[in-house]
Amino acid sequence: MSEFSLNEIIELAVQIESNGYKYYDISLKRRDLTPKAREILTMLRDEELIHEKTFKHLREDEDFKALDETTDWFTVGNYLRTIAESHIFLKPDAAINLAVNAQNEREIISNAITFEKDTLLFFYSLENSVEKERTKKVIKKIIKEEVAHVMKLTEILEEL
Repeated sequence: MSEFSLNEIIELAVQIESNGYKYYDISLKRRDLTPKAREILTMLRDEELIHEKTFKHLREDEDFKALDETTDWFTVGNYLRTIAESHIFLKPDAAINLAVNAQNEREIISNAITFEKDTLLFFYSLENSVEKERTKKVIKKIIKEEVAHVMKLTEILEEL
């Protein structure tokens, strides 16, 4: 496997957060949610946007220069989006199906925990495959954010 660049790692993290946002947003369209569940899912959806911005801010000036030098970032971005969707959700519409077909809010949160754990495994495997120290540091920051998210989701699940 060829090593992903720092920009590619960040783009993968951003795409995964975008998929998470879609999952929560679709979940919020359900009519069977309690007001408390709706409040929790709204908060979780909004946190996905915060994570996305946090990950984008991991780039430094040199990283933006590298983005400018990439001749076909649109193609690279589509490729990474496909990796993120296939690795975490198996199919592009899997998140939608899981949100719509969940039995209740507990299952919605349980699915989210599974996504987060899959994301962690994905980034742990990437961390082990990169050699550049700065890229490893960025991956560790992403992992730290995702671990915090798993812990928060677990607490939420226990409260439901």
